[in-house]
Amino acid sequence: MVSLIHCTLVMSIFYSCYTLIIPHPIQNNRMQDTTAAQARKGRDIQGIPWERLSITREKYRHTRLEQYKNYENIPQSGEGSEKECKTTEKGGSYYAFRRNSRSVKSTILHFQLRNLVWATSKHDVYLMSHFSVLHWSSLTCIKSEVLNVSGHVAPCEKHPGSLLEGFTQTQVSTLAVKDKLLVAGGFQGELICKYLDRPGISYCTRTTYEDNAITNAVEIYSSGSGAVHFVASNNDNGVRDFDLEKFQQSNHFRFTWPVNHTSLSPDGKLLVIVGDDPDGMLVDSRSGKAVASLHGHLDYSFASAWHPDGLTFATGNQDKTCRIWDMRNLSTSVAALKGSLGAIRSIRYTSDGRFMAMAEPADFVHVFDVNSGYQKEQEIDFFGEISGMSFSPDTESLFIGVWDRTYGSLLEFGRRREYSYLDTII
Repeated sequence: MVSLIHCTLVMSIFYSCYTLIIPHPIQNNRMQDTTAAQARKGRDIQGIPWERLSITREKYRHTRLEQYKNYENIPQSGEGSEKECKTTEKGGSYYAFRRNSRSVKSTILHFQLRNLVWATSKHDVYLMSHFSVLHWSSLTCIKSEVLNVSGHVAPCEKHPGSLLEGFTQTQVSTLAVKDKLLVAGGFQGELICKYLDRPGISYCTRTTYEDNAITNAVEIYSSGSGAVHFVASNNDNGVRDFDLEKFQQSNHFRFTWPVNHTSLSPDGKLLVIVGDDPDGMLVDSRSGKAVASLHGHLDYSFASAWHPDGLTFATGNQDKTCRIWDMRNLSTSVAALKGSLGAIRSIRYTSDGRFMAMAEPADFVHVFDVNSGYQKEQEIDFFGEISGMSFSPDTESLFIGVWDRTYGSLLEFGRRREYSYLDTII
């Protein structure tokens, strides 16, 4: 992953080039929101007034597809991967639009890291908005601040290894929220742990004091004994496991390249490791020893996720593909799924394993029907950089954070059921 200095330069380009250039005539935030009923009557889901503009939505989409530049560490990787990609059937309708909330401004800090949106129920979602972690209730349409890192933050609990002096003006690069635990990772290796049902911060630590210290990803999980742990992937080539029953680091694996994302298998025995190398790795979660190499991608990877069955998993890469791997034969991926615009920067499976979603840097989230062998998909099409996405644990909701100066928002979709009358009460 690129360094902090390089990131600052690239982000300035993003601000100047990739912010939507569509005029915005409405000022009242509540009026800006779009509901499912309004969308059914023809209103744009983001509230963009195409009827007043000199360009149609179709023309603007064509322009974005032509002009959006995918970031690559290895030149021409996107073009090189196209010949292997699976042809899919678009037109699926698995998740229906519910609401676009313009009063919730989802933001990103590092252009390659897009895991800043997490749902803990079908109505509760947590996201980054500048220096704040916000909670949004889609039931009440009320937002509240859970954590503010613009000033000084320090733990109110005392634990061995916790930095009691805390941190000042933490730049949050990644986020994870599960059940009642929130973990925020920072640009300087900071890790801030907060339980949502307790006041204050429980634990602060710094993974490393090296210059190349960006926390790239965090995954929260429960061990076989039921203890809560989290795994932090770092730009210093390290993967660290933290035990939050003891509030201390329990494992540290070192690799030969920066680790951008890590996913633990459902049985807790294996870790998918991806980073600044086209080849990923499957390693033993206790020893860190390599079990298998993953050959196929042509650029650096920033996303991974396990199917709940523990037999298959997915990896997302800057070569514009998501690859599906089968534990029973890792010599090659079983499928390569292509994006429309750029890198695959986030991947999520529903808890029942029925659907997999992959998010590009901007404009597109693809939801695949796993039971069809990833042959069928729903393409969710909008405009703006994607800060993150998350299925709710019960699979009923899908939230997508949209980062844009004018049209930044939180998109909410609900799972379609054959008994669609239930949509009126969820």
